[in-house]
Amino acid sequence: MRLNVFTDYCLRTLIYVAVQEGGIVTRSEIAHAYGISDNHLMKVVNFLSRHGFLETLRGKGGGMRLAVPAEQIMVGRLVRLSEADSPMVECFDPTHSMCSIDGICRLRGVLSEAMAAFYSVLDRYCLAQLVLNPVELNAVFHVALPERHRPS
Repeated sequence: MRLNVFTDYCLRTLIYVAVQEGGIVTRSEIAHAYGISDNHLMKVVNFLSRHGFLETLRGKGGGMRLAVPAEQIMVGRLVRLSEADSPMVECFDPTHSMCSIDGICRLRGVLSEAMAAFYSVLDRYCLAQLVLNPVELNAVFHVALPERHRPS
């Protein structure tokens, strides 16, 4: 199984924000840290905010931070939400399936079982478990937070 780019960016955004330990970060900081487009992150941040993962702050000194503790952000839930519009194979979307063996093929059942196992593993992990090494992660991000962003 391959996660879509949107899901990858959602996970990476949350990892980045989580290692800042309550500090406020900006999209441009995340884009710079990963070498990805700030425009791509606009949709990601909007999605994460709408679903209660991020809190966004407008105005001077604005940015984002986790809306809930990292221990409450379950990886499986995030991946399910962000992958909801991407069926694994055509027959998983019965309204658009053009597969000629849909309905008689056993592959859908096998893939459903595999997907359930995949999510079962992801459901055992929270964001906090992904960021147990904040010093190393921030070293890779080349982060030196300005004083205004540091948690008090």
